[in-house]
Amino acid sequence: MKRLPEVAVILSTYNHPRWLEKVLWGYMAQTFKAFDLIIADDGSGEETADLIRYYQKNSGLNLHHTWQPDKGFRKCRILNQAIRETEADYLIFSDGDCIPRKDFVEQHLRYHRKGCFLSGGNIKLNRTVSETITREEVDSQRPFELRWLLKTGQPLSSKFIKLVRNPATADLLNRITPTRTTWNGHNVSGWRADVLKVNGYNEDMKYGGLDRELGERLMNAGIKGRQIRYSAICVHLDHNRPYRQLSAIMENKAIRREVKKNKVVWTENGVVRK
Repeated sequence: MKRLPEVAVILSTYNHPRWLEKVLWGYMAQTFKAFDLIIADDGSGEETADLIRYYQKNSGLNLHHTWQPDKGFRKCRILNQAIRETEADYLIFSDGDCIPRKDFVEQHLRYHRKGCFLSGGNIKLNRTVSETITREEVDSQRPFELRWLLKTGQPLSSKFIKLVRNPATADLLNRITPTRTTWNGHNVSGWRADVLKVNGYNEDMKYGGLDRELGERLMNAGIKGRQIRYSAICVHLDHNRPYRQLSAIMENKAIRREVKKNKVVWTENGVVRK
């Protein structure tokens, strides 16, 4: 039997403990249990710390809390800290506002290959549906059922095709989708050795494309992206983005243009810092 790699799931979060709790319910429901769960916390307050301490004692999850002081949006910095703190072979990245389907970790491990990273899918929920989700509904997987979503107030969308359950159909859709394969912060995975090869996340990046920049450097290094957007699914809870700034987005775009133009692989301000 093929040996599975040691796995760590890294979740970014910032001051949204109600959403984070719903996400933790999703990881408690996973079909594959042998993973570490690292909360990469960009400066949340004591309510989040209390929540994590509670679930460290009461969830059965191998749950770790990596925290840094709140000095503005520094997601890349805390993600790099989480990467340093784990020795797992294989890393799955998502967000503290994305509830995973029960086979989320299982699907990432089903498709993992050397020399590749995996790009999964999500469905963005509106605020009404996000608020409605309870522990019972996560345990019963209703947020991943079309009928429940429509009944609860989610508008009908072509995105619902991601809820397909037949593995053969999901495989076909993964192969024929025209969507580009990208490193997405809400649902992506890769080998820790590959992430370290490019020095992780670029801490010069602010909000807006920071995850994709890492994926672009991975591809420059010869690591190929593989689509699993119809196999590994999460639902994205609605939230405001007060840290979104046009100036930061423009700076990020300039960095990404440089990465693409010059085939940049290594960031000077990453896991190993300048």
